[in-house]
Amino acid sequence: MTFAEIVAAVDNFAWGPVMLVLLVGTGLYLSIRSGFLQFTRFGYAMRNTIGKIFKKQTAGKGEVTPFQAMTTALAGTVGTGNIAGVTGAIFVGGPGAVFWLWVSALVGMVTKYSEVVLAVKYRERNAAGDWVGGPMYYIKNGLGKSWMWLAFVFAFFGMTASFGIGNTTQVDSIATAIGTAVTAFGGGEVSTTFRIIIGAIVALITAFVIIGGIKRIGAVTEKLVPFMAVIYIIAALIVVFANIGQIGAVFGAIFKGAFSPSAIAGGALGVGIMTTIQKGIARGVFSNEAGLGSAPIAHAATSETDPVKQGVYGIFEVFMDSIIICTLTSLALLMGLSGQVGIDGIDWGVSHGSEMVAQAFSGVFGGKIAAVVIAVGLSLFALSTILSWALYGSRCVEFLFGKAARPATMIYKVIFCVVLIIGSTLGLDIVWDIGDALNGLMAIPNLIALLLLSGTIIKITKDHFADK
Repeated sequence: MTFAEIVAAVDNFAWGPVMLVLLVGTGLYLSIRSGFLQFTRFGYAMRNTIGKIFKKQTAGKGEVTPFQAMTTALAGTVGTGNIAGVTGAIFVGGPGAVFWLWVSALVGMVTKYSEVVLAVKYRERNAAGDWVGGPMYYIKNGLGKSWMWLAFVFAFFGMTASFGIGNTTQVDSIATAIGTAVTAFGGGEVSTTFRIIIGAIVALITAFVIIGGIKRIGAVTEKLVPFMAVIYIIAALIVVFANIGQIGAVFGAIFKGAFSPSAIAGGALGVGIMTTIQKGIARGVFSNEAGLGSAPIAHAATSETDPVKQGVYGIFEVFMDSIIICTLTSLALLMGLSGQVGIDGIDWGVSHGSEMVAQAFSGVFGGKIAAVVIAVGLSLFALSTILSWALYGSRCVEFLFGKAARPATMIYKVIFCVVLIIGSTLGLDIVWDIGDALNGLMAIPNLIALLLLSGTIIKITKDHFADK
């Protein structure tokens, strides 16, 4: 059995029917118990997140502001999953995968809210005086010593997953996107040496930022995330409105493909309904990270003391990441390509990287400008994700190694940066399969903890809104 076959087998297990039921089921269970908080309190969440974007916030030693905690977490979620990941889901699972991505996001809002609430509730100070938290800490402090094994399982998978979702997938997509832009300007085929140079530059930037710890990461992401999101959203909207005549056909393909994928793409791919659901939900979770347990690690560092006030940032994150940015990518891709060849003329399965998004954008911006827009947007998205996951991985290492945490985290950071260089040369298919597999394994202990601590989540939520 080859390495690729082993990875594919683990991926199929991690994202099989049991995992999909656990992931969506946990979100539905928490939604029902909270009275569908993500909808009934949506206005409250927006007022207390995006509504406070221009309000001055302060943080003490070992803390970041609530907004910086959110942008650090959002930096981890808004990455290549929003461009290359969404494109891959569509080209493997058909347009119907977009529908299932939406489903995962709607239930994922309350899942991530719950994660953040528990992260703030059960966080603690480390030896350096920094706030640390996340699934390993709410398992430890919320479920007790008998569940410590589950905390270590999460920390182990979180550490290893950081090299997939937060490292190799991101840098590979950066090198590919920049290579596409270089080729568009007549630079010819991009060599392995060129990709290594890109990986080395990304590694140096990452090393400079993560040496400064959570405070420097927060300071960088609070400036980088809003800038990159606005630029990409504007570009995608231009493509959508330029092809507005295709909107009916595209939405028809999405909803029809969600329940009958073979009617849309099956002739070329043999796509089944399970593949469509799997790719839509897996890429949705890869993008917004609801249920993975990664984002609460960043949120635990907030200066906010009210778990619910920080928790609503989790609702905003999933909404911005999946409902806004992923939807815009999907519409720009499908409308841009169908505007060129018609929805029935799209050659499914030919490619599922950033190249296809650049092709969709090229109908409006031209090949060269489109390649640059995608290269810049994807590079900023991916870089921000790399920075956040370097933090997540180091926090997991810190938990695993206890008293030896300081040297262990330094070694981890060095290895993380070296892997960035290696990852720039890997093939996209195997990289995404590894990322998906590690994500699924990481989510399992976190979802178990959320279900076991659901009573605490609901009590904290009810007490907060009762006071209001």
